Amino acid sequence: MSFHWSDSPLRYGLVTRVLHWGMATLLAWQFLGMGVKLTLGRHPLTAFLVGTHKPIGTALMLLILLRGVWGLAQWRRRPPHPATRAGRLASLGHALLYALMLYVPMVALLREFGSGRGFAPWGIPLLPATGERIVQLMAPANLSHGLVAWTLLALITGHVVMVALHHFVWRDTTLSRMAGKF
Repeated sequence: MSFHWSDSPLRYGLVTRVLHWGMATLLAWQFLGMGVKLTLGRHPLTAFLVGTHKPIGTALMLLILLRGVWGLAQWRRRPPHPATRAGRLASLGHALLYALMLYVPMVALLREFGSGRGFAPWGIPLLPATGERIVQLMAPANLSHGLVAWTLLALITGHVVMVALHHFVWRDTTLSRMAGKF
C-alpha cells in the first residue's frame, strides 16, 4: 500500500484519517468525563476528567476548524456519497455532525469570554480576564451547550451504527476507506 496524504475518490488520505480518529478519541474523552461526572458525582476521577474538559474542548475546536478547511480543500477528491436518497441522508448527517461539533465548543468559548475570568488552556492565554460578567454572552452556552453536546453524542452513535451496518451487513468498503486499509 502506498502512502497518501490527500484524499482520493477511493479512500481518505492520511491527514483526513488522523483528523477523524484524533477527534473521535478526544470526543470519547469528553463524553467519558461527563458520563463519569453524572455517574460518580464528586470524585477524584471526576475531578481529573472534568479538569481536562475545557482544554480538550479547545483542542477540539481547533481540530474541527482545521478539519473543515482540509475537508473543503479535499472536497472534489474525496470518496463521494452515492447519488441516492441514502447518500443524501449521509451527506446531511455528516453536515449536521460538523455543525454540532463546531457549535458546542464555540458557545463554550463565548461563555468563557462572558464570564470575565479569562481563559488560558495549557497556560496559553486565549481570553483576557476582564472581571466583567456579560450574562448575554454566557446565556447561549448555559441554555444549550450540554443539550447540544448530548445530541451530538446521539448523532455520533448513529454514525457508528451506520458504519457497522456498512461493514458487517452490507460488507462494503466504507470503514476501510477511513481506517486506511483500502
